[in-house]
Amino acid sequence: MRNIKETLTKGTILLADGAWGTMLHEAGLKPGECPEEWNVTHPEEVSGIARRYIEAGSKIVLTNTFGGSAFKLAQYNLEDRVGQINYEGVRLSKEAAGSEVYVFSSLGPTGKFLEPLGDVTESEMYEVFKEQIQAHARGGADVILIETMSDLKEASIAARAALENTDLQVAVTMTFEKGQAGYRTMMGVTIEQAVKELDELGVDFLGTNCGNGIIPIIEIVEEMRRYTSRPLIAQPNAGMPRLVDGKTQFLDNPATMASSISELIRAGATIIGGCCGTTPAHIKAMAQVIYG
Repeated sequence: MRNIKETLTKGTILLADGAWGTMLHEAGLKPGECPEEWNVTHPEEVSGIARRYIEAGSKIVLTNTFGGSAFKLAQYNLEDRVGQINYEGVRLSKEAAGSEVYVFSSLGPTGKFLEPLGDVTESEMYEVFKEQIQAHARGGADVILIETMSDLKEASIAARAALENTDLQVAVTMTFEKGQAGYRTMMGVTIEQAVKELDELGVDFLGTNCGNGIIPIIEIVEEMRRYTSRPLIAQPNAGMPRLVDGKTQFLDNPATMASSISELIRAGATIIGGCCGTTPAHIKAMAQVIYG
C-alpha cells in the first residue's frame, strides 16, 4: 500500500481530477440511467475518463462509485450488485492509473436520513457503507474518499466503516454553504464542528468539495486550517450553476479557476481538484500552475 501522507508531508501539492458526472454525460449517459452501472456496461468509457484526467495532469483520480451504496443502487433495482459495481469502478480507475497515480475511491451520501429524522438506524447505515468500502478495497483503492457530505453523523459512520474494515487511508470532504452565521452544511454543521469531530475520529485527510466556486472554497480551506494540521482537500465547482438556454452550465472557464490556485495553496490546500462542471481542460490549466 502506497502512503500518500508521506508524500504530502514533504510539502508536495497533488492535483486530483475533475467532475465525473460531467464527463459521463458527455460520453452519452442518459437522464435516468444509473451512472455506476456503466462500470459494467460501458467500461471503456469509464476508464477513458480516468485516462483523460491523467493525461491532463492529475496525480489522483477518483472512481465512478459515488452513488454505489445499496440504498442508492436500489433506485435502479441494482442493490444486489453492490460488490460487482463498486469493485469494477475502482478496478477501472486503478488500471488507468498504473503505478504513478493514486486512486481515491469515491463514496457519496446514501440519500437516507438517520433516525429520528428518517427510518435508517446507525447500524444499518454502517453495514451499507461497509459493503461498499470493502469492494473498494478489493478493487485496489489507495484511499477511501467519503465526499460531498452534509450530515456529520453520516460522514462519521462512513469513516468508521472504512477505518474499522480496511487498512486504507481515509479522507472526508464536507459541502458547506455560506449564510448569515458563516459557512455551514445544509444540516447545520459548522466547519469547526466537522473538522474537530473527524480529526478526533482519526481520518487521514479532511476537506471540502462541491457547492461552491473556487473563491468560497478558499475561505473554507482557510478556516479548516485553523483547526487541523492534517492534509486538506479542495475540490471547487467550476463556479455556481446557471441556467443558460434551458441547460445547466458552470461558467468558470479553465483560466479563471487556474488563476486562483496559488491562493488556494496559500490557504492551506494540499490536494486540489475540481467538482461539478470541471473538465480535463480545467485540470490541465491547474496543472500548469502547480507543476509548471
